[in-house]
Amino acid sequence: MKYLETEVKFYLPNIDPVRTRMIDLGAVYKDRTFETNIRFEDPEKSLIKKKSLLRLRKDKKITLTYKSEPPFKDNQFKILQEFEVEVSDFDAMEHILKSLGFQEEQIYEKWRETYILDDTHLCLDTMPYGDFIEIEGNKESIQKLASQIGFLWEKRILLNYLAIFDVIKRKLNLSFYDVTFGNFNNIRFDMTQYLNLIEADAI
Repeated sequence: MKYLETEVKFYLPNIDPVRTRMIDLGAVYKDRTFETNIRFEDPEKSLIKKKSLLRLRKDKKITLTYKSEPPFKDNQFKILQEFEVEVSDFDAMEHILKSLGFQEEQIYEKWRETYILDDTHLCLDTMPYGDFIEIEGNKESIQKLASQIGFLWEKRILLNYLAIFDVIKRKLNLSFYDVTFGNFNNIRFDMTQYLNLIEADAI
């Protein structure tokens, strides 16, 4: 069985009004967690070449995730095949992956505040480079909620957070590769200047 993940993102210049609007619509708070993610790759970089992702994540639990492109195109939503399992030991899983020939390619951090409205997940994500909302569910619910919250559909973002970082890294000529709060500690920039490079209808 194949599992499809359907979502969109929007950039949030101010996160508080969005949170208030979500709650007004009936979204129920679930939790707020800090994530440490490690992206793994093989020596040939074959995963990124075929636009796939192998990730080990630690927050309140530990999960191993594999994502790949579906056999169809969709320019309205970010849709990926996703297979995910929970594991009990972060270090042991990391050792297994390295023993299988994978190597630690990139680390990225994130604060995630999760809300649920019906069958839709709304995640307020604080990345080292800015705040975003990720809306995940079925297509109809995603579009409806995006409109109700007040987002313009043409402003949606279909890139993942690492691809967004690649845009920022290139524009700011950053020397580091890991997307951590420590690396961005003394970096100041206006994210709105780069939205035309990451919004779906602008690319």
